[in-house]
Amino acid sequence: MADQENSVRVTRLAKKRAAEAMVQHLQQPNKKRVVLAEIQDLSNVGINQLDEKVFDSEPLKPKCKQTTKRKVKRSKLDDDDPQMCPAYAHDIYDYLSKMEIEKKRRPLPDYLEKTQKDVNANMRGVLVDWLVEVAEEYKLLSDTLYLTVSYIDRFLSVNLIHRQRFQLLGVSSMLIAAKYEEIKPPNVEDFCYITDNTFTKKDVVKMEADVLHSLKFEMGNPTTKTFLRRFTRVAQEDYKNADTQLKFLGYYLAELSLLDYNCVKFLPSVVAAAVIFLSRFTLHPKSHPWSLALQRSSGYKAADLKDCVLIIHELQLSRRGSTLVAVRDKYKLHKFKCVSTLSSPMEIPDSFFEDTS
Repeated sequence: MADQENSVRVTRLAKKRAAEAMVQHLQQPNKKRVVLAEIQDLSNVGINQLDEKVFDSEPLKPKCKQTTKRKVKRSKLDDDDPQMCPAYAHDIYDYLSKMEIEKKRRPLPDYLEKTQKDVNANMRGVLVDWLVEVAEEYKLLSDTLYLTVSYIDRFLSVNLIHRQRFQLLGVSSMLIAAKYEEIKPPNVEDFCYITDNTFTKKDVVKMEADVLHSLKFEMGNPTTKTFLRRFTRVAQEDYKNADTQLKFLGYYLAELSLLDYNCVKFLPSVVAAAVIFLSRFTLHPKSHPWSLALQRSSGYKAADLKDCVLIIHELQLSRRGSTLVAVRDKYKLHKFKCVSTLSSPMEIPDSFFEDTS
């Protein structure tokens, strides 16, 4: 009996120590705590150095009506991968293509001009850049990051917010996205801590509720990453072996697009297709980056992607958003094949945007 009691005490002590170790791990001082309550307008130092007239007042509508009747054809690679649900892949992506154009899931393409008074494109870029670091700090999925930015843009489309609460919107949106995507999302206290406790737990929970109600609990949007997975597989049909460099380069360019307000007007599938176009151009600049297989799978011709490709290309060349370094530093790591260090030709030939048929 005494041995059993000692065993119970040891077990309880071990559990207590494990719990204390976990608390210490979550509160370790090496995490970067950042206060963005006074996000500065950095337009004079290189972020989006463009006249506001470039912001379109209407969302992108490809010339050939793909936004309403885009036919997504089945890829032969779907048959090789059970995770792609080959029996249902066509129907799934057809459904997602219809879902992404629903008004309730889309931000206004010019919400900063129409709705906001105290927040601009530069501040948005600073916030998203910081959220990339937060996602890395807490080892969150990239899907969580994409949903976070989507929630922010949709919320800002219908709600006026002051810059002092802009960072609060960011962490609260990431908290919601993490709950939606992650197996073990960070706690509310973690998001308070990462802002150097600028905001209390009550502040974060209140903003979380405001975001949920504002978006009417419609949290399951298709994002650029959703379509990028499929388009990457189709793009790799041209290669004998899977090209991991192409995959990581696509991930890098897609995350760069999150930083730029000018990409808000594009549908997620358009951004994903533009990313594949630019990735293939970067790796093989003398070959036409768009193929008939990609055109059939995505529903877009090369000409439909031109505006989006040129914006992301300028981001890649650091002509835009040069002071936002979180994504660039992330993809300098060897685990991502150092794709952010790859050089791309300064100009894309106009002939590459001509019809491939």
